[in-house]
Amino acid sequence: MAVQKKFIPLLALAVSFFLPASANNTFGVRDDLHFTLEARSANKDGSVPIYKNPKASIEDRVNDLLPRMTVEEKVSQLIQGDINGWMNMTDPLDDTLTFNQTGLEEMVRLKGGTIWAGYLTPWDKLAYAINVGQRYMMENTTLGIPALFQSEGLHGFTDNGTIFPSPIGLAATFNTDLVSQVADIAATEAEGLGIANMFAPVLDLSRELRWGRVEENFGEDHFLTGEMGHAFVTGMQSGRRRNTSSTAIARVASTCKHFAAFGSPQGGLNLAQVSGGERELRTQYLKPFNRACLDSLAIMTAYSSYDGIPAIANTYLLTDILRNEWGYKYWVTTDAGSVDLLITLHGTCDTRECAAKVAVDNFSGEMGGGTYTYLTLPDQVKAGTVSINSIDGAVKGLLRAKFALGLFENPYPYDDYLSTLRTPQSRNVLHNADSESIVLLENRGNVLPLSKTIGSVALIGPQADRVTFGDYVFFNASNNGITPLDGFKQFLANVSSSTKINYAEGCKLWSNDESEIPAAVEAAKNSDVAIVMVGTWSLDQTLLWTPGTNATTGEHNDLSDLGLVGAQLALVQAVKEVGKPTIVVFVSGKPVAEPWIQAHADAVVQQFYPGELGGLAIAEVIFGAVNPSAFVDNVFREGKLPVSFPRSVGTTPVFYNYLKGSRPLDPGYVYDNNTLQFGHQYVLDTPVPLWTFGHGLSYTTFNYTDIKLSSSTIKRSQDFSISVTVHNTGSVDGKEVVQVYITDLVASVVTENQQLVGFKKVFIPIDGGDYTSG
Repeated sequence: MAVQKKFIPLLALAVSFFLPASANNTFGVRDDLHFTLEARSANKDGSVPIYKNPKASIEDRVNDLLPRMTVEEKVSQLIQGDINGWMNMTDPLDDTLTFNQTGLEEMVRLKGGTIWAGYLTPWDKLAYAINVGQRYMMENTTLGIPALFQSEGLHGFTDNGTIFPSPIGLAATFNTDLVSQVADIAATEAEGLGIANMFAPVLDLSRELRWGRVEENFGEDHFLTGEMGHAFVTGMQSGRRRNTSSTAIARVASTCKHFAAFGSPQGGLNLAQVSGGERELRTQYLKPFNRACLDSLAIMTAYSSYDGIPAIANTYLLTDILRNEWGYKYWVTTDAGSVDLLITLHGTCDTRECAAKVAVDNFSGEMGGGTYTYLTLPDQVKAGTVSINSIDGAVKGLLRAKFALGLFENPYPYDDYLSTLRTPQSRNVLHNADSESIVLLENRGNVLPLSKTIGSVALIGPQADRVTFGDYVFFNASNNGITPLDGFKQFLANVSSSTKINYAEGCKLWSNDESEIPAAVEAAKNSDVAIVMVGTWSLDQTLLWTPGTNATTGEHNDLSDLGLVGAQLALVQAVKEVGKPTIVVFVSGKPVAEPWIQAHADAVVQQFYPGELGGLAIAEVIFGAVNPSAFVDNVFREGKLPVSFPRSVGTTPVFYNYLKGSRPLDPGYVYDNNTLQFGHQYVLDTPVPLWTFGHGLSYTTFNYTDIKLSSSTIKRSQDFSISVTVHNTGSVDGKEVVQVYITDLVASVVTENQQLVGFKKVFIPIDGGDYTSG
């Protein structure tokens, strides 16, 4: 029977625990070394075991600890556990500090290496749960191996931490320093509570736009994705936890995912197979991981198959390339439930034993969410069907990560964890990220920025009074956000403007009902300018998986049409028909394919799913305001597109770096009066995107001169540099993203039409507004 115990002083807590029954099971332990089977955590000569010596090298500590472990202990390290094994996590508001001792002991015995702690719960309860778990593992198990407590971190620490823009929005900043700061904040908020591993960044490429998880990526380009991913990993891991060894090299482990080629499923359908060969694998899908993840302490594999081989079963990918060619030595884990998919989806195994063997033979651990196939491994080792070398190889990766984090010295939450959560610094970084992730797509007649003295503004649309975050935020996270309607009101109040806001929803995101459109038309008639906010929507991790809810983006929400859903386009057209200047704002997690809006709106602004201050940031951009928390004053921080916008789903894919010869152009056209102009590619459309990767306008203008190459001839292995002078020729300060593309004029194989190879975001004032860089 489970025993409930209240949290009492830790000294008393320690003596209340009992060693699990399996403590005397020493199957798999070396009996010919410097320790005894009866006292595996000590040395025969009384010296301190190397694995307990904080000054010893990580590799020596791993090699000393591994032979002391039983097979059961090793397998427990490989299976993800859950704090719900000893805590009641069903009610996100419950703050009862009690734990189930029997559940704790059983969880650690079977699944004690990594522990899922990604719940919406009061901070003191989370810290308590982690403290209880780590105290038991450190003080009441034979070897005292701490667990790696885990949570989500895609765009912030999700348990009521600061929520930043979705990764596709962060990519639109083209600002690696800012992305590092975002990751640093997320790690700092998690670290204080005892979370030592966060599942981020996602390095899949957004080349298949129907796929629901486009919002989780850094865009369509492998170079931008690699640079953003590297910045994210660096920001998350840099530094070390308090009171740890000098050999510790990180404070929170970053988990790069999903290795590899996950983002281009057939038909855009989640989990579907990905087609391709080794050339595409190496020239596109692997490059971001190679750039960003060689020093990350964890990698998560993909659900899908590539060229017919499931990623978790792909020895060439996981062993030959990742481990042997790249030399990766840290923790690799499968995604939730994906080992079982070898049986239920891919059809490459017929038993749990087969699935477990295939995965562990590629030196991977098993995440929860399935049937825990790895529980079959001890018996398979005894039967000789699984080699202990496979298990040892996987366990070594996890132990290296734990030693690298200093967890053997200090795995506990900090007493002052409140000082690391939702700080003024995090608010500043959030404000910058929300501002810089907004992209100005069209600005006919310089209708933007609006004057702060304008008489009235119609704020219209289903996204105007709504906080729309991307997926991988927790339930009710949107309560911390600011809607655009509130953001406009707050901004206008801050600048003492008398501008009147006339709000009308116009329609629902998810409905064809046009009955509210007349009220929106009336609001536009009574205003000097109309802003129509439309787009896609996602949900938090609770509602996204709740039956009966709806979303157009997010995991397992894939589209067959990239246009606006329901009555949204009709709303935009009706407002534009009024004759007032009309600004359309897309709030979305992926490109919206609406060529009518591109052709007819006076201005178009893209706001990828924002963070908590997105409602204020969009108001500041619309009015051309100064971001009061920015590092540089009086400057518009426009973003650039990290992904191309197609004219329709039928013109996809539209990524800019297509192979030469892949986009023949002889377009047709359907005019507004329904006149048809026939072409060939396509008969009644064009493969040219509405807006392409790297596009983004500014409220100022820039001119490039003096472009120079460091050498007129460049050898294959030779580095080179390009210098250019950028002039601000407009009337306001601005930031420009200087982008460098190359193409191979003659090659032995077909190469990209063009490829980004460098970028830098630079501030250029109007006074002395030149910037020269190499």
